[in-house]
Amino acid sequence: MLRINVPERPQWKTLAKELGFHFHTIDGEPYWKEDAYYQFTLEQVEQEIEAPTEALHEMCMELVDKVCHSNALMQRLAIPEHMWDIIHHSWRSGQPPLYGRMDFAYSGNGPAKLLELNYDTPTSLYEAGFFQWVWLEQAIEQGILPRHADQYNSIQERLLNAMAHLGDRLENRTLYFSCVKGSDEERATVSYLQDIALQAGLQAPFIYIEDIGVAPGVEHFVDLDDQPITALFKLYPWEEMAVEAFGEAVTQLNTYWFEPPWKAVLSNKGILPLLWEEFEGHPNLLPAYFEKDSHSPLEAGWVRKPFFSREGSNISLITPSGQQESVGGPYTDNPWIRQAYHPLPRFGDMHALIGSWVVGDRACGMGIREDVGRITKDTSCFIPHAII
Repeated sequence: MLRINVPERPQWKTLAKELGFHFHTIDGEPYWKEDAYYQFTLEQVEQEIEAPTEALHEMCMELVDKVCHSNALMQRLAIPEHMWDIIHHSWRSGQPPLYGRMDFAYSGNGPAKLLELNYDTPTSLYEAGFFQWVWLEQAIEQGILPRHADQYNSIQERLLNAMAHLGDRLENRTLYFSCVKGSDEERATVSYLQDIALQAGLQAPFIYIEDIGVAPGVEHFVDLDDQPITALFKLYPWEEMAVEAFGEAVTQLNTYWFEPPWKAVLSNKGILPLLWEEFEGHPNLLPAYFEKDSHSPLEAGWVRKPFFSREGSNISLITPSGQQESVGGPYTDNPWIRQAYHPLPRFGDMHALIGSWVVGDRACGMGIREDVGRITKDTSCFIPHAII
């Protein structure tokens, strides 16, 4: 794994604007950066990223099955009791997933280490699945990359196939898409998925989360015209839906959800100590423990994470040598886990994190974020990659 400095494409910001990538710069600071790329060998990708991703995914599915048959494990994960039945039902009835992302520490030497799962509301999908592929093609055309360069990226193809299969399950082949108001990144991610759904032959109307309603006598949530929303993709976390005013209605109405309710098991960082309990010693896992458990043996070199958080919020760490780092945020009223500290690879001043994507049940691509800090945040830059 190498970080290679290269020239930027001329006028790439104009192209980004034309393609709807409006958040390539955030608050005046670059989010997308292409003055460098991360270089991998095919062997590294296939053996150290793709294969472990699929193996860990299978382990996660085993664990979801175990949790969905155990109210005690639901309780350990602090999932509200009124959600248990809908989670059980969504798993038993085989409601399919769409996508997810695993975050790895990987340097090119030694096994990739799973830092966490982002299986309910993962972002950076547009950048990983589409814009970095455009970069690859143009970088080859412009002589920035050699002709034989490739990229670990079948994300869009897999999404298109997954959407086509989902259409067979949906009434009138209609899938609403939704996110909160005021987030350019989330709106772009949802727009990207809407476009793929349209290519797959689905109807794909959009509605903001805040505009979804309930109508008397209607067994589904409804849109602004009181039309039933029979199926909905929401870029909105299950743990927040569960405790909001309409949380009870989620369990009572028949709207078909993507991601399905059983993803609440995997969007919870409590899954990390459960994975360690179930598969202790696995080369791609790090020791992790529930903080409230008195037997946690991590004394130096640990990362403290709330069960529910996004984009690095409320994470703190201490390295084995005693260096400390933390990120603030709103997720303070949470149980916590502690995970063994494992360093991200460092290239100059930058720490790099690999996000490995799963669509359906297949590993299919990756995106890389980098930051001067050891904790990857919402402002961490996205850097393309290539296989040489």
